[in-house]
Amino acid sequence: MRRDRINSSIEQLKMLLKDELKARQPSSKLEKADVLEMAVAYLKSKTAEQSYADGFARCLEETARFLSAHNQLTTDKPPQLWRPW
Repeated sequence: MRRDRINSSIEQLKMLLKDELKARQPSSKLEKADVLEMAVAYLKSKTAEQSYADGFARCLEETARFLSAHNQLTTDKPPQLWRPW
């Protein structure tokens, strides 16, 4: 019963990650450990991508807050453009 559940879950992982598995080992027979290792690597990469996206979104929000606050402080002055020359 337990072994059947494990095997069934590994087969489901193979189906979910079929493109990833083909890219890494296109023609070789995969062992259960290979499928599990690739699943872990795939999830780690997705987590890293999400962390980057979350960080970028937070940075963008903080920049917008800063610019908004800065704009309120200088509303009585005309906007000045930064000119490096």
